[in-house]
Amino acid sequence: MDYKLCGRFDTLRNFLPDELNTTTELDFHNNGKIRNYCPDGGSGNTKECKTDFDKIKAGCLWLFEQFFVRNQKSDINIVEYIMMWLSYKLNQKTYDGIKNLNDFYTKYIENNMHYTNCDDNGKDCNESLKNNTGYRNYKEIIDNKNELLSINLGHMSKFYDAFKLLCKMYTEIGSSDTISNKSLNCAKEFVEKYDELNNPNNTKDNAYYQVLSTLSSDYKNFKKYCSNSNIDCSNIPPLPDIKTKENGVQISEPSSEVTPSSSSVTNKLIPVLSIIV
Repeated sequence: MDYKLCGRFDTLRNFLPDELNTTTELDFHNNGKIRNYCPDGGSGNTKECKTDFDKIKAGCLWLFEQFFVRNQKSDINIVEYIMMWLSYKLNQKTYDGIKNLNDFYTKYIENNMHYTNCDDNGKDCNESLKNNTGYRNYKEIIDNKNELLSINLGHMSKFYDAFKLLCKMYTEIGSSDTISNKSLNCAKEFVEKYDELNNPNNTKDNAYYQVLSTLSSDYKNFKKYCSNSNIDCSNIPPLPDIKTKENGVQISEPSSEVTPSSSSVTNKLIPVLSIIV
């Protein structure tokens, strides 16, 4: 987790707000090259996203492009956060009979040339994508994490709420040697949300556990960032252990030490800027 990851999601939200009835003065099509992922328009060769669903589909592809083509140090675990965002949007209302991520995958990913062949504005980017990630297309990246498709939209939407709080911890941390009150409050809210999501029926090999573990690791990495940046974050609350149920016996997994996760913080945090490529 770092400011760049959060910044790209913030950029998309500026053009496509999270909430359905929230308006924006920004033209969706002016967000970099996102128009490339829209359907063909009614006349000429101009592509256009006319509906909310068109924008969701284009926004998802834009996130893949930003994280896995534009970023040479890509972390595959970021796909978990993309799937959280997608689930949040799909859970707001029914689009084309889509009831879960598996439905979306079958209809709009499995045989979609944007997912099966990396194309950067007419330029083949399969090799650069492979160099960045080890995979030749976005579909392969998703297939590597296909267990995520089994988590229902409601649960993934709640994970997305937690992810946004985690991002705000970074963006609101402030510039003094002590964590800001805004960042501290976000940390408290994150722990509350995490505790709500901490399902005692987890098993170590299921997707729900894996997503919960990613959030846990990124929260712990925030503490590491504070330490490396000489910021006192000692008053942020600890996370509870991940609850699991193995062989019919409910147990709790001890909180591990700070480990690398979706995007470990290694650089000094700078203010989040809109990132449009």
